[in-house]
Amino acid sequence: MKRLIFYLAIALFSVVSCMEDEPFTDSPDANLTINRDTVDLGTVIASELATTDTLKLFNRGDKGLRLSRVWLEQGAASPFRVNVDSSVLPNGEGGDFEVLRRDSLFCFLSFHAPDADADEAETYKDRLYFQTEGGALSSVVLMARSQSVVRMQGVRIDEDTELSSRRPYLVVDSLVVDAGCTLTLAAGVRMLFHPDAELIVHGRLIARGEADAEVEMRGDRLGNMLSQVPYDNIPNGWGGVHFTSESYGNELHYTNIHSGSYGLRLDSCNASRQKLLLDCVTLHNVGGDGLSARSCNVVARNTQISNAAGNCLTLLGGRYNFAHCTIAQFYPLVGGNGVALRFSNCDGDIRLPLDELSFQNCIITGRNDDDIMGSASERYRDLAFEFFFRNCLLNTPKVDEEDAGGHFDNCLWENDDKEHRRSANFSPEFDYESLVFTFELDSLSRAVDAANPQVSSLLAPTDRLGRSRLADNAPDIGCFEREQSH
Repeated sequence: MKRLIFYLAIALFSVVSCMEDEPFTDSPDANLTINRDTVDLGTVIASELATTDTLKLFNRGDKGLRLSRVWLEQGAASPFRVNVDSSVLPNGEGGDFEVLRRDSLFCFLSFHAPDADADEAETYKDRLYFQTEGGALSSVVLMARSQSVVRMQGVRIDEDTELSSRRPYLVVDSLVVDAGCTLTLAAGVRMLFHPDAELIVHGRLIARGEADAEVEMRGDRLGNMLSQVPYDNIPNGWGGVHFTSESYGNELHYTNIHSGSYGLRLDSCNASRQKLLLDCVTLHNVGGDGLSARSCNVVARNTQISNAAGNCLTLLGGRYNFAHCTIAQFYPLVGGNGVALRFSNCDGDIRLPLDELSFQNCIITGRNDDDIMGSASERYRDLAFEFFFRNCLLNTPKVDEEDAGGHFDNCLWENDDKEHRRSANFSPEFDYESLVFTFELDSLSRAVDAANPQVSSLLAPTDRLGRSRLADNAPDIGCFEREQSH
């Protein structure tokens, strides 16, 4: 044991001696290499959160470098904070840092957003300087934006209310719409939710988004989780939108709801009354179901429901009509085992008659071998189980339409050996590093020019982005009409 301790002491002494013998240079020609010349820390909610990023300094030379001074141009008045090699710069200035030969040093940067009480985001800039012992100087521009918000905490909508788009709304806890009351969201409204906060609707919700001024609901983390991955691209950043059993007559137009624990949750109600209209809506990137409904009446057109850890679409009993929708299950994170579409006329032994389920000119696809799971009650064989697919692109084993009991009409099938299918339907290719997914059609997709033009003309003459489908007599399947190259 003593001999082991002796050898360890010798090894440690050798390492320390080598470190002490590290040659350093004070040449004015020796300088650092910095991996970026500008660091943009994004937009931050004023007085609420700080966002962070990293900067890496490289010493490419054969001798060590000493940094005699590191400082922010604005000093203590800067809204930026800097940590160099685990040391915070007090009042925005510090020194005596070392970067060994062919080694690197990390700087951690943060932005503490002032509140300028302005409707538009205010931009802040500063410059971070590094000076070596030899006098060589390098610098990096720091920039970020501070967004003032309307803070909503403990708020109940107990009378008809319209929210304007003047500033984003920060929902600290759940926002509740009381029964008998209507909450209207004007075009361009942005709602930012704290983790676990929900929008709970007992009354009525009307979102009046427009093609160039969508209503947006998302989490309140505005920076990047990693250098290349915004928090906005990560699910479970907030709750979702919950329509209770007493809620009817809801309408969402040009609305983008994403990155929650779920998208839309619809409780059981009287399926003879329309509960929800979805018109040019996106439900994307959630930790549960994209849309789940139980014994409801829902109409959807030009709607994208995509990338859910649960199912993109779960429908248990009721009446549903979907036209020109894209249901796409490419959830990229661990734990996502759902399919694009699951429907049934029961929940265990609970009878939930499915009186109507129709998909026309829709894409229903994903990465699974089979992305459409329909199941009828084995106990209640007389229970309604009515479904219908017309001119749809379906990622499910092909069925003989003549023997399918009228459930399918002129559909295209993804579950075959064709090369251009599933994710290859869409362009550009999915970016799995930054978690960016675009569901516009690739030119080689079989959905191009394959829609029923009568359905398009009657139910969805324009697409998700407001582009006309009626320029020719061959509209595309799904919620996006492919733009023709000129």
